[in-house]
Amino acid sequence: MLNTRIFDELEDFRRTFDRWFANVDQASPRVRNEETEWMFSPAFETGWTDDYLHLRFVLPAVTDKDLEVTVQGNQLVVRGERKAPEGFGNENRTYHRLPYGKFERTLDLPNGLDTEKMEAYLHDGVLDVRIPITTAMKPKKIQVAVGKKPQAIAA
Repeated sequence: MLNTRIFDELEDFRRTFDRWFANVDQASPRVRNEETEWMFSPAFETGWTDDYLHLRFVLPAVTDKDLEVTVQGNQLVVRGERKAPEGFGNENRTYHRLPYGKFERTLDLPNGLDTEKMEAYLHDGVLDVRIPITTAMKPKKIQVAVGKKPQAIAA
């Protein structure tokens, strides 16, 4: 019972720590031409099936006009801009807590993906990318023989 409580508390601490770093990573100021512009790095997750690598990027309030997805070799680049809402408040009286600005996320893709058949869908503030796994990289079931070990054949 005590061990379970300790592990639960450690897990809560880890989650709090992860959230804190996620928030630091989400929005950070960057100085360019004596102006401060905000940049954020969208969160993403990955998932595998037998046939596809799935990537999901969280991009609320980003439209297809402000989004670009490219692949070159084994690198996937998702870039764009999340624009602050217009008319949200008076100038110098608006405090934006949500991250806005340009973003770019570059991922090194593993070998064995067919990037020529990659698909990307933007819906409900989420970009879903689906990349097929090549036939050569899919798992192959090997038949296991039962019985005596075959004799070596003399050359």
